[in-house]
Amino acid sequence: MKPEVKDLIDGLNEDLAHEYGAVIQYTYNASVVSGLSRPVLKPFFENEARDEIGHASFLAEKIVALGGTPVVQPSEVKQHTEVREMLQHAVDEEAATIQRYIQRMAQAEKAGEYGLKIELEDMVADETGHKEELQRLLNDPRL
Repeated sequence: MKPEVKDLIDGLNEDLAHEYGAVIQYTYNASVVSGLSRPVLKPFFENEARDEIGHASFLAEKIVALGGTPVVQPSEVKQHTEVREMLQHAVDEEAATIQRYIQRMAQAEKAGEYGLKIELEDMVADETGHKEELQRLLNDPRL
């Protein structure tokens, strides 16, 4: 296996662990969110979890296609109980994910995986949308 491909697989596995963590995080948030925010945020968090499952599935399939083995351990999950903390943590995680995917795009190109680079661009667009929506929610002065 070429070193560029191994580096790409290692990076994709890091991303996969974070996507697993995001699924758990959003599922946790949906279950514990309370108060007046619950009717809005519970379905929002559940939808985000479904999106992250899609990203995780894509990454796992791509890792195998490249000759690697997908990780099964998620990244660390925080157990916030305050709505503002949940949202701010989610914004921070989405921003970090965007940066990882930008790095991964460069690795994909270096490895000659141009289709993957385009798929990652689409995932950056998804994650950017998630981040922007979370930031809008944080603008609510009632939180």
